[in-house]
Amino acid sequence: DCRQYTNRSCEECLKNVTCLWCASSRRCVEYPVRRILPPAELCELRSARWGVCWVNFEALIIAMSVVGGTLLIMLGVCCCCCCCKKKSKKQVLGGAFLSTRPDKDDERAAREREKRRVRQEERRAEMKSRHDEIRRKYGTV
Repeated sequence: DCRQYTNRSCEECLKNVTCLWCASSRRCVEYPVRRILPPAELCELRSARWGVCWVNFEALIIAMSVVGGTLLIMLGVCCCCCCCKKKSKKQVLGGAFLSTRPDKDDERAAREREKRRVRQEERRAEMKSRHDEIRRKYGTV
C-alpha cells in the first residue's frame, strides 16, 4: 500500500511504481491508472512526482510537448524536402535550365520523338522514290 510511505521520503515512495508522491502535502498515494494525469484534487501537477523525484508532471508534460512538437516539425520538413526534391526535375544554373537527371517521362518523350523522326524520314524517302519513279516514267529526270 502506497499510503504507508506518507510523510517519508519521495525515494521511498517511488520505489513502488504504482505510487505517486505529492511533494506539497508529502503524501504517497496510488497512481490513478485510469487517468493519464493525476487529478488536481489528488495533487497539483507541479507537486506530483512519479518514477523519479527530480521531475514533476508539469515539467515532464512541457518537455515531452517540446520534444514531440520538434519531432513532428522535423518529420514535416523532411517530407516536404523529399516531395520538393522529387518534383523539381530541372534546376536553374546561370540562367539556363539544366536537367538534374532524366526521369521516366523525359525518357519516354525522347523515345516518342525519335520514333516520329524515323517515321517522317521513312515517309520522305518513300515520297522521294515515288516522285523519282514518276519523273522517270514521264522522262522529266
